[in-house]
Amino acid sequence: MSRTIKIFDTTLRDGEQSPGCSMNLNEKIEVAKQLEALKVDIIEAGFAAASPGDAAAIAAIADTVRGATICSLARSVDKDIEAAYNAIRRAESARIHTFIATSPVHMEYKLKMTPDEVIESIAHSVSYAKSFCSDVEFSAEDATRTDLDFLCRVVETAIKAGATTINIPDTVGYMIPEEYAARIKYLREHTTGIENIVLSCHMHNDLGMAVANSLAGVEAGIDQIECTINGIGERAGNASMEECVMALKTRADHFGIGCNIETTQIYRASRMIQTITGVAVAPTKAIVGANAFAHEAGIHQHGVMANKETYEIMTPESVGIPKNAIVLGKHSGRHAFEERLHELGYTLDKEKLEKAFEKFKILADKKKVIKDRDLEGLIGAVPVSGEERYILDRFVINSGNTITSTAVIRVRKGDETFERAAASDGPINASFQAINKIVGKDIELEDYSLRALTDGEDAQSEAIVKIRVGGSDELVTGRGVSVDVMEASIKAYINGINKYFND
Repeated sequence: MSRTIKIFDTTLRDGEQSPGCSMNLNEKIEVAKQLEALKVDIIEAGFAAASPGDAAAIAAIADTVRGATICSLARSVDKDIEAAYNAIRRAESARIHTFIATSPVHMEYKLKMTPDEVIESIAHSVSYAKSFCSDVEFSAEDATRTDLDFLCRVVETAIKAGATTINIPDTVGYMIPEEYAARIKYLREHTTGIENIVLSCHMHNDLGMAVANSLAGVEAGIDQIECTINGIGERAGNASMEECVMALKTRADHFGIGCNIETTQIYRASRMIQTITGVAVAPTKAIVGANAFAHEAGIHQHGVMANKETYEIMTPESVGIPKNAIVLGKHSGRHAFEERLHELGYTLDKEKLEKAFEKFKILADKKKVIKDRDLEGLIGAVPVSGEERYILDRFVINSGNTITSTAVIRVRKGDETFERAAASDGPINASFQAINKIVGKDIELEDYSLRALTDGEDAQSEAIVKIRVGGSDELVTGRGVSVDVMEASIKAYINGINKYFND
């Protein structure tokens, strides 16, 4: 490979800003650990000045993760920069990422600043960040709608002030690949000192070209791609990390450029983000979608059976997709269970392993055979969100098309049990209303979805709910898995409530 591209993952910052994708502290730490397993170069862990919760999460990640640079975003404001440094200061490798808008429309209407005032702000903020941290990244927000010669001046000012990485983001997803490549080439030819810094891209997907623009930038001289797992992010999202990485790997003959990502961890990271945020990817999603390696057409199936390379340009194993082999049954012991998890690439601490094994034994009593995808769903069902305040004990549902649905739900809270009944126009709503009575909170259901995790008549179901508790502005995502769709739904609702109390 002629050179190696740095992968800057902003799932925990830009990705979390996507509506309905917020995560709590424990979930952010779990995601950061998975990013560490992926071997990303930089983890943008959040925006420290946004809230005390964001600052605490960044600090916890800085204390936990090793091998990756931990970064916090900061506006070109002293207090933001101070907050960013305080959050990342204990990291093994730390970076402050400061930004200001540079396009005419942003400067006039949002910032209400002149171009010269923006230049002064850049010089001061980068220099101030440099006084705390040797590794400083500067982003020219809305760079792709910024006058090119002014952008050269912006970048040169940031370099002189001490920036080590300069990001040229397509903040509104406006670019087409050839246009972005030309912009990068112009910058490289007309900016003093640009050869001494890392040049970065951060592409949004409003026109569906975030990945294509990122790769065009790489060919034009970009050294770092900023991206997210599953492409989550504001509006239409960001460049998808798995697509960028696998494009570089699969078409190494064309790009001749490598990266440090451990690709066998990609699918696991994708599933984790889907599980935690409740935002599923489309079946046709490149790399990680359910149909990405499925072959239904007869001519395709024949070709794949003869030689996989006829229709597969990469293997499922290369991105860590389980083979769906039958592996375990109800008589399997803890050692066999743990060993299979290791083979699939999962490493759980003692407490989580114990919880996972308990759930496995319950599932094994309900299913004849346990497949790899069942284990994957089961591991996703192990809570990463802290203490389980409420635990489902039992439920009784009475429903039909000629009667009003009723539900009786009993839950455990510590050493106590609580049981309530409710009637409504459907079994799901009746169950949720009964739980509301137990919790004693006004809970609003914003979204509910149900899907099969595995195949067959005894398939596991995954229920996802998004709830708003007590009039809060924040949506909380809950997830439940069971071979019984009602049990999965009730568990998801209770999981969401537990996450609310743990935040």
